Amino acid sequence: MQNQHQLVRQTAAVLMAFGSIASLLPGFALSLAASAAEPGSASAAAERPNIVWIFVEDTNPWMGCYGDKTVPTPNIDSIAARGVRFDRAYMPAGVCSPTRSAIALGAMQTSLGVHNHTSSRKRVPEDVIYLPEGVKTVYELMREAGYYVTSTQGKNDFNFVFRMSDLYDDVVRKNWGFSRDQWAQRPEGKPFFAQIQLAGDKNTGQYAGAPPGTKGPFTDLSKMQVAPYYPDHPVIRRAYAHHHDTIRQTDDEVGEILDALRADGLLENTAVFFFSDHGMRVPRHKQFLYEGGIRVPLIVAGPGLPSGQVRDDLVSGMDITVTTLALAGVKRRAWMEGRDLFAPDYEPQEYVVAARDRCDFTIDRIRAVITKQFKYIRNFMTDRPLMQPQYRDGHDYFEVGRELYKAGKLNAVRSFIWSPTRVPEEFYDLEHDPHETNNLANDPAHAAELARHRKLLEDWIKATDDKGQYPESIDGLRGVLTLWDKQAVNPEYDKARAAK
Repeated sequence: MQNQHQLVRQTAAVLMAFGSIASLLPGFALSLAASAAEPGSASAAAERPNIVWIFVEDTNPWMGCYGDKTVPTPNIDSIAARGVRFDRAYMPAGVCSPTRSAIALGAMQTSLGVHNHTSSRKRVPEDVIYLPEGVKTVYELMREAGYYVTSTQGKNDFNFVFRMSDLYDDVVRKNWGFSRDQWAQRPEGKPFFAQIQLAGDKNTGQYAGAPPGTKGPFTDLSKMQVAPYYPDHPVIRRAYAHHHDTIRQTDDEVGEILDALRADGLLENTAVFFFSDHGMRVPRHKQFLYEGGIRVPLIVAGPGLPSGQVRDDLVSGMDITVTTLALAGVKRRAWMEGRDLFAPDYEPQEYVVAARDRCDFTIDRIRAVITKQFKYIRNFMTDRPLMQPQYRDGHDYFEVGRELYKAGKLNAVRSFIWSPTRVPEEFYDLEHDPHETNNLANDPAHAAELARHRKLLEDWIKATDDKGQYPESIDGLRGVLTLWDKQAVNPEYDKARAAK
């Protein structure tokens, strides 16, 4: 058994090595990956580990195992204790559907044209997006490899046309949370791949032990350490406290999942992935490419994996996909840009990329390149402010910053995102400035590093043919208008309105 898994990993490692140069030589690397032999088959599926994705909404890594002791997180911490905690895990986007599309496909959403949030919703017949011929999701590939694949209903939020029956053997009719049916109903002898979707920051915060019948936040507001880019205001403190409450609630839910796997005798042969799609709902976090928006918890534990290990190499959400396939003995497909994080010859990558494009009705284009020490952010649409009109307008955790800015009560750091103008480039030393408050783009002492990062992004855009550099189709924008109509104020909608 051990030799078989070693062979699978060695084969996956060869594919990973080609994947690391795919962004520079895509045709060569992808053709080699496509022609590689399949490591494993459906007939061998019963010998492979079960795999569980605990896929959490809108959650930052404010957990005990990450050094945050504000609320207890014993269940999440227990996964880290028996597995691997990744300290530099970044999602491909700061909002759900582009991230989930990238993870489903193991490729950047911008490479396959599924980058605009809430696309392909069939609001008008012409706005649908079809994947290129032969491109399949991780769910379909796992089914083909002999896995019983399930999901909770949660959020199957992809920016391309799909059928649930193609992706999953079964969808548990529970909006969030899990059910034992995700593995109990599988055919005898089949391993399972269960996607368990938890509400995260969208939870109520009613964790076990919270006073019954009371409304939070329950975490002590006076203990909240608000980031320097926010005003230290009761509204922001409540948002922080609520987030801690929901993390505690999420930990309870994780405990239920682990207890069920243990009770069913499955935990020892199940690889568990715990991760979030992006950061919490407040400004600068959700939808944006700052650390609070795209740096997420990622913990993996399972048979044959290291125990109690902490890694600080740069990891992308796409790597979750390829690592999952490698554990299952499924080859990395030609379109995939992710890597097997546990391959024997794995080497840390130089950088990862994240992207912001249209979010709901808000049209934007931002790219970020993250290296070991620095982050480079390129704002392409300098004709509009960072905080354009968007769907969270009106919520107190948004309006308090806007009102204080208008009243002239914010300092330069806190005013940055509320300014009516935006700078074209941002450059941060993450090692010395983890909150990204000191923009070094105009600092001569960092000119060489800035130029290096600028070139990394330019080369990446060309090599991957970043689809965000092209305007969204009129039909796609017409689809947006059917839902958002008058809230869609960007000038790009003028032609779409004329075409209605």
